[in-house]
Amino acid sequence: MRRQTPAPPLRRIVAHAGFEMRNFLRNGEQLLLSMILPALALVFLTRSSLITVEATDRVQLVTPGVLALAVMSSAFSGQAISTGFERRAGALRMFATTPLGRGGLLGGKVVGVVGVQLVQVLLLGGIGLALGWSPAPLGVATLLPLMLLGTAAFTALGLLLAGTLRAEAVLAGANILWVLLMVGGGILLPGPSWTSLLPSGALGDLLRAALAEGVLLPLPALVLLAWAGALAGLVVRYFRWS
Repeated sequence: MRRQTPAPPLRRIVAHAGFEMRNFLRNGEQLLLSMILPALALVFLTRSSLITVEATDRVQLVTPGVLALAVMSSAFSGQAISTGFERRAGALRMFATTPLGRGGLLGGKVVGVVGVQLVQVLLLGGIGLALGWSPAPLGVATLLPLMLLGTAAFTALGLLLAGTLRAEAVLAGANILWVLLMVGGGILLPGPSWTSLLPSGALGDLLRAALAEGVLLPLPALVLLAWAGALAGLVVRYFRWS
């Protein structure tokens, strides 16, 4: 009888990324946070006068912030909630004992998040363009690496919650933190100067400067790198698989 050998590591990671994307897109709550609410925020903040936006062209300021919000939603709240419940069900421990392994599992999750974000960019960017958005060429060229930087920080934060708290606490904590960062974290619209030290404010500042002004700001990038490194270190130290 011929012995079956595991698929190459890259193929395993890509296959698991597809599994993660399908699960994400089938989940109503995650679709609400990652697609529907950002789209509604984009239309509302662009067309409504109920909220003051300090910009002559509202869509130029709002669209980058909405894209930053979408990154936070898929990388942080989506990953935290799904991983937290997978951990409670024992799925993480099961996946870790397969040829996929722990590294492949985490790699598949990250690649899956990036795949979801490509869908978000197409959807939200398309809505922004329909509303009159005209992104700077430099911002378009650097959008993917800038989003990956934010993804690294927020995915690490989501995994830290998912790997240290009970699933119910992860669900409540991720949703509450998402709301707090959206409202007062400087991600959707520019906030006070101190919000630039938060991963939310740093990502918002980075995308607004790149897409609206065609400028790359080094300080927000360094802030995100620092958050990503610190949070990844905490995940390695404290993440529990079961």
